[in-house]
Amino acid sequence: MGKRRIARELALKFMYQSEFNPDNLETQIAQFTERSGTQAEIIEFMTVLVEKVFAHAEEVDALLNKFSDHWALDRMSMVDRSILRLGICELVFTTATPPKVVINEAVEIAKKFGTEDSPDFINGILDKVFKETLKDTSSPTAK
Repeated sequence: MGKRRIARELALKFMYQSEFNPDNLETQIAQFTERSGTQAEIIEFMTVLVEKVFAHAEEVDALLNKFSDHWALDRMSMVDRSILRLGICELVFTTATPPKVVINEAVEIAKKFGTEDSPDFINGILDKVFKETLKDTSSPTAK
């Protein structure tokens, strides 16, 4: 498994944990990463993802609400909601990873941590986000 996948999985675990513990984000990240015993570059990518999700929480949740077809955020499983928040954030607020890779990574993580229906649900929403908000800006001719 690649380092970025490990970082994404750690980010998911952190997001899940933070649902139960709304304390100071920096303190939580420091404690979580200290316990993880993972390589510095994995911790660094995980931290970037998590901080972006929290920094853009309103925008991410607005997109999630827009594209989740009548699924209220509080009706989604915490795992699915966290995977979607991470995926949307990585799609919209970072440019380092190609969108198809972001979506595939989210689906693979959903297979590991979600329910039987999670991969299709995650894929459908992230694909809509990509097609309806990013596709025009990701083509080489668009600018």
